[in-house]
Amino acid sequence: MDLGLKGVHVLVTGASGGIGLETTRLFLSQGALVSAHYRSNSQSLQTLVSEYQDHIRCIQADLEVEADVERAFKLAQTAFGHPVQVVVINHGYWENEDVPVAKMTLTQWNATLSVDLTSPFLVAREFLRGLEGATVDQKEKAAIVTIGSTAGKYGEANHADYAACKSALMYGLTLTLKNEIVAIAPKGRVNSVAPGWVYTPMAEEALKDPEVVYRSLATTPMKKFAKAFDVATQVVMLASSTVSGHVTGQVVMVEGGMEGRLLNRREDIV
Repeated sequence: MDLGLKGVHVLVTGASGGIGLETTRLFLSQGALVSAHYRSNSQSLQTLVSEYQDHIRCIQADLEVEADVERAFKLAQTAFGHPVQVVVINHGYWENEDVPVAKMTLTQWNATLSVDLTSPFLVAREFLRGLEGATVDQKEKAAIVTIGSTAGKYGEANHADYAACKSALMYGLTLTLKNEIVAIAPKGRVNSVAPGWVYTPMAEEALKDPEVVYRSLATTPMKKFAKAFDVATQVVMLASSTVSGHVTGQVVMVEGGMEGRLLNRREDIV
């Protein structure tokens, strides 16, 4: 199916990771021009660079640094000759250690907010600024897709920093941006895709723990975890003005029908 993405300039943040890499691959298969952001290592992107030489550019940036965000968008525009039309805000940080709020340091809280909320704000802001200089035709394809999480809907015990950021991204920021983007691009859209656990290199170790698996799937009727492809397909569909041209301000949950968190085991109930 033609999603109308041929020649559309897409910037994917965190493109070298599991979901980002699969999303980049899908956009390229649709003929999009992809600026693939990475922070420290672009090795995983090299196969795509070899296969889609004229359609992909790898751009290094620390998206917590305002000047780096500005530089990344300038490099992207220079690489393909016109502004970014679609941005996928995919990068993020998760503290592997369980830390309840009562024991969480301000340093951890601020570090997570910097990566998972302030950085997406900087990316969205720079995208909108660049979009102001786009042509009318280029603005027709304008879209933002953010990557949320089930943590943003249900909370995440011992990971309040991450959950709070994802809630703000999925709801406060996404719902505000969908009202603001139309002042720049009248048909511009903003949506969020929110997965639960996904089989990625980052999650691989945690999902070896049977207790983590059980508690994660206890309220999920499909009794399985998503693959990166499952998330990427939803991102690309929402980015397409051809099939999602009247869809904005939505949070698409990619979590197998999860109904909430398992809080208590049998032995916890007296």
